[in-house]
Amino acid sequence: MINKIGQVMLYVSNQEESKDFWTEKLGFEVILDETNGPMRFIELAPKGAATSIVLHNKEFVAKMNPDMNLGTPSLMYFTDKFDELYRDLTNNNITVGEIVELPNGRVFNFADNEKNYFAIMEKGQ
Repeated sequence: MINKIGQVMLYVSNQEESKDFWTEKLGFEVILDETNGPMRFIELAPKGAATSIVLHNKEFVAKMNPDMNLGTPSLMYFTDKFDELYRDLTNNNITVGEIVELPNGRVFNFADNEKNYFAIMEKGQ
């Protein structure tokens, strides 16, 4: 039986720049950075997170599997330091959207270095 999401694949044009974005701007940790033949895997996650993202080379994966959907997954991250995170991302020159009030909490989106958008929701531990 499936009991959790382990990894989310994120297909990017420049793995090194994307790794720098996630580690330097968002504080993610590199769990694994491995090259196996022509394929490089970079696994990243927030400290202590159960789910990680894996950066894959979009061009290489498209050549290996032309029918694969290489679109950006719609990811929602949670934080218990919503206002602080919003300020930090803004101060780090990251594109952030307006804060929106939803029935289940506040949310905003942000863009990575390749203009893929993700969301952040206020959620206590």
